[in-house]
Amino acid sequence: MKHTILGAGGSIGNALTYTLLRNGEEVRLVSREIHPLEGTEYLKGDLISYADTLEGVKRSDVVYLCVGLPYDVKIWKERWPKIIRNTIDACKEVGAKLIFFDNVYMYGKVDGIMTEETVYNPISRKGEVRAEIAGLLEEEMQKNELDVIIARAADLYGPFGTPVTSVPYMMVFDRLMHGKTAQWMADVNQPHSYTYIPDCAEGLYLLAKENIAWNQIWHLPTHSPAIDGRTFIELASREIGVKPKYMILSKSLMRFGKLFSKIAGEAYEMLYQNEYPYHFDSSKFNRHFDYVPVDYEEGIRKTIQWINQK
Repeated sequence: MKHTILGAGGSIGNALTYTLLRNGEEVRLVSREIHPLEGTEYLKGDLISYADTLEGVKRSDVVYLCVGLPYDVKIWKERWPKIIRNTIDACKEVGAKLIFFDNVYMYGKVDGIMTEETVYNPISRKGEVRAEIAGLLEEEMQKNELDVIIARAADLYGPFGTPVTSVPYMMVFDRLMHGKTAQWMADVNQPHSYTYIPDCAEGLYLLAKENIAWNQIWHLPTHSPAIDGRTFIELASREIGVKPKYMILSKSLMRFGKLFSKIAGEAYEMLYQNEYPYHFDSSKFNRHFDYVPVDYEEGIRKTIQWINQK
């Protein structure tokens, strides 16, 4: 099979590339910037362009859409629907299957556990965009013209993560490893699920190879129960060999910060994810594939080892 990754070069794209290569698969990488990896084919392309998207997916069996746009709701509103529409139409034209790597913003504030059956109730502008594009893909599932999977993950951590793609990397690992005080948003005592990036990559590959997985929504393998911020910081500090010092970025502090920082402003509307319990459930995937996600202690240890080897 030929596997094409649209939006290559990010944390999930890189982890997935190595998983595919390790399993002897033929891999093509497509992105706006050059991210060549030995053993892969590379094409430069912009997914806003239908011509570039079509060229990128030609002769593909499975296409993974792993794009990461700048964290700006204006950009999301403008580009995401175009990217989804171009990818759907291009995959139809060449007869490729499509897996979309998604997040959980469309669920909004969930009182309980997030599952594949959770109703969309976005309470943020970015969540509204994610609900819109998920709806486009779900429409295709009903048409029987294109095989589609929506594969969702919780917030990410692990090897291949970066300060841009992983909040724990930016606020905990990177700061502690440079002698700084860790940071946590809103409430350090709230439980919060995190998906280990290599588990994401393995999960995407397993879904691609499973005939009955198509035209469904899947939550990618994520350890349960969720972990609270205090415990996360303590595990990371112990592995790094430093004291578990941290500061809380309170809601009032972030409200003030958004007056001066666009990034803080974009993060502020998502703060509900840290103010309340955030439980992400992947039981459907775990049962079907008999899969055991990496636990937080092992995941944090392997993440720090990976950072030290960079």
